[in-house]
Amino acid sequence: MADPTPAPAPVPASTVQAPLRPAFGPTACRVPAPTGACGPIDAAAWRLYLDVLEAGGRIAADAVPAQRQHVLAGLLRTGLLVSDGLDGSYLAVNPRFVADTLSTEMNTEATRLLNLAERLAADLDPLIAAYDSVPRPAEPVPADHQLTGREHIRQRIAQLGSTCREEALTSHPGPLVPAALELSLSQDLPILHRGCRILTLYRPTVLTEPATVRYAATVTRAGGEVRLLDEPFQRALVFDRTTAVVPAADDPDRAAVISDPATVAMIVANFERDWSRAERVSWHSLLDSAPTRTAVDQVGRLLAQGLTQKAIATRLGLSERTVAAHIAHLRERYDAETLFQLGWLMRRGKHDA
Repeated sequence: MADPTPAPAPVPASTVQAPLRPAFGPTACRVPAPTGACGPIDAAAWRLYLDVLEAGGRIAADAVPAQRQHVLAGLLRTGLLVSDGLDGSYLAVNPRFVADTLSTEMNTEATRLLNLAERLAADLDPLIAAYDSVPRPAEPVPADHQLTGREHIRQRIAQLGSTCREEALTSHPGPLVPAALELSLSQDLPILHRGCRILTLYRPTVLTEPATVRYAATVTRAGGEVRLLDEPFQRALVFDRTTAVVPAADDPDRAAVISDPATVAMIVANFERDWSRAERVSWHSLLDSAPTRTAVDQVGRLLAQGLTQKAIATRLGLSERTVAAHIAHLRERYDAETLFQLGWLMRRGKHDA
């Protein structure tokens, strides 16, 4: 007796789907799409791949809208989708297989780059030799060598600063040029940002130089420290306590680069002695209170308001000794014999103005 159940209609070959994997179908809908990049693909490609899985692992070419064609191209490049070739549809590829393939390719590329890195110095040996054979004053110079010319000195100091790893000590007793301070700032900030410390020693006269106050406040904010010493001291720069740059003579266009351990140790010891006697300054208070006023003017303004020497020192973050020096300067300027007379003359001058 014939089976009354009609035979199923033949299915066109173009619509035959690959055997469904567990990730295909409704399960794929429960996989959350990332908000950003995920491995070799971004979130848009992730979502398109899940759509293909939800469709049964195959998607027709005309089912991908124009605005997602670039996403489709990315999935084809990574190998997560492949073209059927017969009907123009696209098939999902097991991500595990793709991961293995990409991992192998990346490991191969990493090995190639490591081999290239090992051979790099040898490959460039001829160029290195040619570069080293060209004389240039800015190149590292031998220990205990004298430099002539301010440009050569600046270049050498910049080289030492770029290789500084722990500490830079600076003592500068003379006047400071604003342009030189800008150059110093461009060199000092990278040193501080690398975690090194910078200790700088100036004379109190820099308090009358707004550019120096701004420089000191910026360096202090970045982690450095700037102190004042109202005593004679020598100019020097010491990097990592191994190399020092000092004046070679009274000529400012000559300097000596010293790396002799005993000599450098002596320079460091002198700096530490001076540093221990130097005064701390609240540079931010000076900068914030009156950026355009000199320190002497600030002392005079507070003195005219009736503040005592101690109160002025506290307000400006200076030592009483420094404030006393500024008051002595003001007494000479106003020809005042006593502090009371000075305050009275300054207040009268303010009212007269």
